[in-house]
Amino acid sequence: MGFTTFGLSDHVIKGVKAAGYTTPTPIQSLAIQPALEGRDIIGCAQTGTGKTAAFVLPLLHRLAEGNDSLQSPRQNEVSAIDAPVQPAEGQAVHNARTTSGHAGKRHHYPRALVITPTRELAQQVHDAVHNYGRFMTLRTVVVYGGVSMENQIKLLRRGADIVIATPGRLLDHMQRRTVDLSKVQILVLDEADRMLDMGFINDVKKIIAAVPRDRQTMLFSATISGDIKGLAADILRNPHLVEAGERRNPAETITQHFYSASPQSKMDLLIHALEKEKMESVLVFSRTKHGADKICRRLERSGINAIAIHSNRTQSQRQRALDGFKRGEFRVLVATDIAARGIDVDGISHVINYDIPQYAEDYIHRIGRTGRATATGDAITFVARDDQQHLRGIEKYIGKRFPVKTYDGFTPPPQEIRSPKPITAMSGSRHPMSTHPRPSGGLHAGVSPYKKKSDKRHSAYPKKKKTFEYGRKKKPARKLDAFSSDAGSGWSNY
Repeated sequence: MGFTTFGLSDHVIKGVKAAGYTTPTPIQSLAIQPALEGRDIIGCAQTGTGKTAAFVLPLLHRLAEGNDSLQSPRQNEVSAIDAPVQPAEGQAVHNARTTSGHAGKRHHYPRALVITPTRELAQQVHDAVHNYGRFMTLRTVVVYGGVSMENQIKLLRRGADIVIATPGRLLDHMQRRTVDLSKVQILVLDEADRMLDMGFINDVKKIIAAVPRDRQTMLFSATISGDIKGLAADILRNPHLVEAGERRNPAETITQHFYSASPQSKMDLLIHALEKEKMESVLVFSRTKHGADKICRRLERSGINAIAIHSNRTQSQRQRALDGFKRGEFRVLVATDIAARGIDVDGISHVINYDIPQYAEDYIHRIGRTGRATATGDAITFVARDDQQHLRGIEKYIGKRFPVKTYDGFTPPPQEIRSPKPITAMSGSRHPMSTHPRPSGGLHAGVSPYKKKSDKRHSAYPKKKKTFEYGRKKKPARKLDAFSSDAGSGWSNY
């Protein structure tokens, strides 16, 4: 079954073919048709199975269907949605200029709103809109933090058909009244599970409250938890649930490996694997931002081209790192969980969990960066002794046991193998771990070398007890038996 069977507009079909796609993925086959009918959608599928196109294609079709003038670009004219221009430091990322000579009425208010948890994912959605809508005249504005807000305000004032935004920055624009969501017809929540994990639930509810109730809502997520179900019950009307594959299982095209490695040997094992194995495009996950930078520096010292991406990087730095990784300038991209959402790079051969994730859901998201669509990939996880609990959680979540093996040909560095020091307890020692003999005589006889300063039992020079003194003559304070402020009153402090 091809995309032509869904009844998509000719310009959308033309854009899909130009992007190089002919056969829909399972989640697309299940979600596109009911979405075209205007139904609310809950879509659940593993990361990398084409969820973005599952909502972008119906969105483009419905917007074009509402205004026929949006589907009539003249031949040889520039596409309405241009490729994104790389911004300078502090500038907003924007795109979607109007086709020259287009005389149709421009919609000032956005008619479609897509909310994503991260900047990278917002950019990924924009790229999908650009690819599939290249033969349509739609204006799109991308709104997220880390870049100039003034440039975004200028673009929003020019008018937009589609706004793609992260929750925090969109709320900033709403508070400044630089965006009006009163005409939104289609609302999309992408990677809803990650938005809840990042604490955006209250921001999302505030945004939804500003959108008309009479709308189409599509919610897509890699996992469906109780919180997701609760959110869906509040914002969706009689939703159509579509699921592709088993919720808790990664894609079948991913081969999973687990190797034992102590915290001290992980770096050596990573370098060994990169040097010995044929790994062309590798995504390495670190639990912390500091750890990601440390891994990147060590790889570069070993002659391996690597770049790190995390939330401490500016948007332009993150974009340059991602673009360089896509072009093959960097063999390894080191990322944290939050920054990795939205990394949509074709051809990632290996995903390496340098630090095992604390939550099983994050494991599914991580390894889903490889083996996307019909491609194959390998997921490697380093397991230390203290990581057994997290490994058990992953096995319980997926419903499968994974053997932890030793990496072939790898020997831990010799400095790791340390024999314990012998412990000898000498007679006369007051502490079982002490190697100091007890003094046999003299002024300090019987005093333990481990005696605390506050221990006065063995003090050779006991200090004289101090009395409270005050005044010039430092006379001892005397206790008042009685005091009268008025002679004969007999008032006493007793």
